[in-house]
Amino acid sequence: MAETTAATWLTQEAYDRLKAEYEHLTGEGRIEIATRIAQARDEGDLKENSGYHAAREEQAKQEARIRELKAKLENAQIGTPPDDGVVEPGMVVVAEVAGDDIEFLLGSREIAGTTDIAVYSDKSPLGSAINGRAVGETVSYNAPNGAEITVVIKSAKPFQG
Repeated sequence: MAETTAATWLTQEAYDRLKAEYEHLTGEGRIEIATRIAQARDEGDLKENSGYHAAREEQAKQEARIRELKAKLENAQIGTPPDDGVVEPGMVVVAEVAGDDIEFLLGSREIAGTTDIAVYSDKSPLGSAINGRAVGETVSYNAPNGAEITVVIKSAKPFQG
């Protein structure tokens, strides 16, 4: 069964930043890590060569980040989601959560860039509960500790960066 990936709303600035990171990692980044692996390999016995193993581990992490960036860029929608009062990734949400008002961006840290706004994934328990819901709705979700938490959606506006 193929998994479908939902579109990720990105500002133009966020898209450009992720694209530049992707291009660096797939170009210079791969060359740099291959050079470090080759240098470490030349040091001798690979079983006890910590530099070699560290470089290979770094290469694996880098390749995982490349795959993550590629998927985000391929599924990116540049701009902002519609300002229709429906909660979706890319929206700044104000909600009453367990009696306290909180403001956060629904989506990923990449959308938020260098701002200091709190970010909740749309796959988190809170994000899953409110994603697709409208302003004024009350929903609840089960927290990881098993507690049922009530959420009242007060506003949802597109993130402007």
